[in-house]
Amino acid sequence: MKLEDFIPDPQSRELIEKTREFARKFFERNGTHGFDHIERVFNLCLHIGQKEGADLEVLALAALLHDVARPMESRGEVHDHAKAGAEIAGEYLKELGYPEEKLENVVHSIEAHRFSRGPEPRTLEARILSDADKLDAIGAVGIARVFMYSGEHGRDIAASLKHFEEKILKLKDLMYTETARKMAEERHRFTEEFIRRITLEIEGEL
Repeated sequence: MKLEDFIPDPQSRELIEKTREFARKFFERNGTHGFDHIERVFNLCLHIGQKEGADLEVLALAALLHDVARPMESRGEVHDHAKAGAEIAGEYLKELGYPEEKLENVVHSIEAHRFSRGPEPRTLEARILSDADKLDAIGAVGIARVFMYSGEHGRDIAASLKHFEEKILKLKDLMYTETARKMAEERHRFTEEFIRRITLEIEGEL
């Protein structure tokens, strides 16, 4: 579906496209957390948000801006990319004169999107962003991202499979919204089947 199918207001779409270009500048290269990840989370947010009755403008802005500080964290310039990204988003939207209440929701959504640390998401939009970010780590794309990360950090297959057990396979039970839970179930099953298959191949049974 096109953006106008989700966001009918042309001014809102213009703001979202402007924010897309602003966010894109923070990413020098693609990778596990490149701008392609941003685009997938953005699409997931619109899909889930429409079904859950969320403020799609707030959600779209939060999705586009949620990882702008991730490259800085990778370079050791900031400790927590969610907190730093929320600050960048707040300053950016304040300069544009974005309404305070909506701005606070965008900022909070970015701060709360990481499942591994607080704060707990307290708005529908924050919960959806967190769900979308987790969904992108499960299923076929999630599997690809695990092995991309392993390639980036010199991690072998055994260490990658350990990561699935320690993190990826737990994500489906951490979804906040009903829509995301249903999507996570299918992605989780696919991930489990992949792990079963690759384990058999490693052990020489296939």
